[in-house]
Amino acid sequence: MKNREIAKIFYEMADHLEIESVPFKPYAYRKAALALENLKEDVQQYYLKKGTTGLEKIPGIGESISQKIEEYLKTGKIKAYQQLKKKMPVNMDELRKVEGLGPKTIKTLHKKLKIKNLKDLEKAAKNHKIASLFGFRAKTEENILQGIAFLKKNKGRSLLVDVLPIVMEMEKKFKRIKDVEKISVAGSVRRKKETIRDIDFLITSKNPKKVMDYFCSFPEVVKIWAQGSTKSSIRIKQGLDIDLRIVSKKSYGSALQYLTGSKEHNVAVRRVAISKKLKLNEYGLFRGKRRIAGETEEGVYKALGMKWILPEIRENRGEIQASIQEFQDKPNGLPKLIELKDIKGDLHSHSKWSDGNNTILEMANGAIKKGYQYLGITDHTKFLRISHGLNEKELLRQKKEIIKLNEKFKKENIKFRVLQGAETNILNNGSLDINDNALKKLDFAMAGVHSSFRMKRAKMTERIIRALKNPYVKILVHPLGRIIQKRDEIEMDFDKILRAAKQFNVILEINAYPERLDLNDINIRRARESGVKMAINSDSHCIDHLEYMEFGVYQARRGWAEKKDIINTQSLTKLLNFFK
Repeated sequence: MKNREIAKIFYEMADHLEIESVPFKPYAYRKAALALENLKEDVQQYYLKKGTTGLEKIPGIGESISQKIEEYLKTGKIKAYQQLKKKMPVNMDELRKVEGLGPKTIKTLHKKLKIKNLKDLEKAAKNHKIASLFGFRAKTEENILQGIAFLKKNKGRSLLVDVLPIVMEMEKKFKRIKDVEKISVAGSVRRKKETIRDIDFLITSKNPKKVMDYFCSFPEVVKIWAQGSTKSSIRIKQGLDIDLRIVSKKSYGSALQYLTGSKEHNVAVRRVAISKKLKLNEYGLFRGKRRIAGETEEGVYKALGMKWILPEIRENRGEIQASIQEFQDKPNGLPKLIELKDIKGDLHSHSKWSDGNNTILEMANGAIKKGYQYLGITDHTKFLRISHGLNEKELLRQKKEIIKLNEKFKKENIKFRVLQGAETNILNNGSLDINDNALKKLDFAMAGVHSSFRMKRAKMTERIIRALKNPYVKILVHPLGRIIQKRDEIEMDFDKILRAAKQFNVILEINAYPERLDLNDINIRRARESGVKMAINSDSHCIDHLEYMEFGVYQARRGWAEKKDIINTQSLTKLLNFFK
């Protein structure tokens, strides 16, 4: 799909135009990039069917930008982009990944030190050439080096949201082969990890050679690392490695258990086998030389005196003992993990009032199609000017629109309600950027840290707790403030935050946006064990983003969350009572 290729170019064009202080255009290109990223169909196929007229109907894409998409699809280039790159030949995409580096900072670094890429940046920071520049300090160099180290640590991993479509396409291809009997994805994809290094497939077949030959001849293949009769490994053009194992039916379950992992979980399961004088490997569970289980995963766990364990929680964090307890019908067994069908509504979404791509009505209709009872419209507030944050008067005007919309739904006998919230900003002293008189008129208010991410641990903790004390704040959004592969978690005393959340009855968000997934699985488990309620929200900026809810559910499951732990599994009536 060309969608992400073109989106990446538009993001870079926006950065270049921001450097040149061109008004409005940077925002337009970023909005178009977001629209392309969330277009479900391949933009090339979309263009072939509907032309530039069809492209212009995509929210966020106008005439000028649709012509540039057409130019790229026809020539593989965008002339305007090439001209911008000539003016300042830097790897904007690479440098922008370093936290704290914005377009204007990059311009200064290029102008003064000829920095073009990450390698140049690291060298300059290590040689202390940056601190001496006007407006920079020694702390800036330290932050830059920390940011580069963070990027290196995450190199070679892809977001789950980018990997799953590839997995689904591969599965379809395998299922077209009549020689493929059974197929499963294994590894970290099956465990729904937030980032993925490689993809593992497991297959049973009576004709493994034919399947392997087909696998290694996929058009996406750019390199064959190894090709054998039962195991092959390839790299595809998207930069991912894919391993394929073919086993007999007798070993399918044990192989799937082994290849799913995690390593720590498998070691712990093998210890259980050893304690029973059994041997477990990818070929089966053996007593001496006799295989006693292996055809199914459930059979392997059962033979070990365990209940089958859902892949998402196979991390050796207590699931082994819980599985044994469950098998023995004792208390403290395995959790009944939340499912996507349990979600009754989404409490975090944005509209055209701030930085969203759709109207409130369009977002509401998207939520209705998903079978939701409610949708929270929570546009940004005034501190975030770049996101067109709303002030108190604008929130009042928005409220009138929402009231009219809810009246319309009532007249049409549609059992659905739009809730007005706001994603307010926690300022450095812990106060919010919207006054209490405006907040109390909302159905609920959310608060989050959107600035000064490097504040010292004690001060950050104090800052957030003060915000939680506000009686109108019901949800703490993306609590740790991380962006996967781009920005690390903020420093805070999470135990103190949990105690404050419980004391002031504030919900912690599991932000389902694939680049956030914040809270992470470990902190979800800590919140759950502390008795703090959570909400899974999509943080949608367009209709298609509502689909991100599934990634939040995956994350919640990895944190052992059950339906009772998640507030937006409740009906509208119960939810509103909770907010009151």
